[in-house]
Amino acid sequence: MPPAFTPDNLEIVFLSFEGPDQPYSQAGGLGVRVAQFTRSLARQGFNTHLIFVGDPDRPGYEVQEEGRLHLHRWCQWLSAHHRGGVYEAEIEKVHDFQDSVPAHVTFEIAAPAVAEGRRVVVMAEEWHTADALSRLSDSLHFNGLRQNCVLVWNANNDMSFNRMNWDRIGYVADFAAVSKYVKHQMWDCGVNPVVIPNGVPEERLEAVDPDAVAAFRRAMDCDVWFFKIGRTDPDKGWLEAVEAVHRLREQGVNARLVIKPGAYEAHGDEVYRHMVWRGLDRAEVATDDRSVPGIATALGAAPEAAVLDLRFFVPDEVLPVFYAAADGTLANSGYEPFGLVGLEAMAAGGIAYVGSTGEDYARPLQNCVVLDDAADPDEIVRFALQLKDDHALNASIRAGARRAAELFTWEAVTPIFLTRMRHLAAGQDVVVG
Repeated sequence: MPPAFTPDNLEIVFLSFEGPDQPYSQAGGLGVRVAQFTRSLARQGFNTHLIFVGDPDRPGYEVQEEGRLHLHRWCQWLSAHHRGGVYEAEIEKVHDFQDSVPAHVTFEIAAPAVAEGRRVVVMAEEWHTADALSRLSDSLHFNGLRQNCVLVWNANNDMSFNRMNWDRIGYVADFAAVSKYVKHQMWDCGVNPVVIPNGVPEERLEAVDPDAVAAFRRAMDCDVWFFKIGRTDPDKGWLEAVEAVHRLREQGVNARLVIKPGAYEAHGDEVYRHMVWRGLDRAEVATDDRSVPGIATALGAAPEAAVLDLRFFVPDEVLPVFYAAADGTLANSGYEPFGLVGLEAMAAGGIAYVGSTGEDYARPLQNCVVLDDAADPDEIVRFALQLKDDHALNASIRAGARRAAELFTWEAVTPIFLTRMRHLAAGQDVVVG
């Protein structure tokens, strides 16, 4: 077995379409994943590079975390003409990425690192970077560097598996997945990935200010309220969330829903139409003061609508307050490769309602609510009513949620990542040490 990877002998490179630039590059969970994981690795001392499709108005190259985190914003010349987000002009960006990234990694990152005695791990994320990884392998071979580099292609979900040339990628790299559920999906494609889970930043485990939680609860002033954030994709359970609120109100429960939709998607219109059909009034909430007191004031001043639609950016430091204050965070996806929102809610001591696909961290009624049928709004209703009355179970789940989240911080994931890379290095005949 080769020696362990350490900050002294390893350089890490992530290839990803999404990245940390909000709102341009962070369209979903992938952007959150690579932003948080690379930052955590850098803070642990690893020289870490993230190459992603960046905001055209930000520096093309930026160094953070005391010189350890290197952000390489790619395709900016295209993004300058397509300002609707990372996936606008998607195919053009894919071609630009795969044409230009391999040489950059070879000569600007790998060659200098190897010259200084380090090995290089390249983790390519999702189908957009698959061809770039194959071309990078060819470039490294041609320049005598391949034996110093571990190449891995990681799947965050099954999107565009039909685009993948599995044999080609399997010839030049190994495979990884973010959960056992995605691993099993990849079995059907004839490959067997290692599992490296997602995580949350360690600081998310800090206790949420009880005064802030109380302020949000006072502002909502109802029997039961839920929080839902994320893309308005049909798989994410938006219609079921709205329907559950409607059915609770039909039973005389003053239930409300606070939503923070992501970037515009067509399904969002269907969700809004469903609210109208069910007679749920919706109020848009806007505020320039994005502190906890400012947001609490805005919530309290909003009309007493069944649905409050947040029309402002919610800072990362405020999200835990929503998670902890709500009676439930509806991460009720019918298909979820991992489920970062559910884990984030648990880290804050919130009650996450999750599906039963890729949420490897979920234990029913021990650390969250697991929905066996995410398409059934009545299941949400039944659990909401039970937890409204059973205060002991409510408190027990919240305590268990925080304990579970401790096992899934990025700092806890890092040893798994390094060990997997060490094992894959042996299989790829990479000499370490």
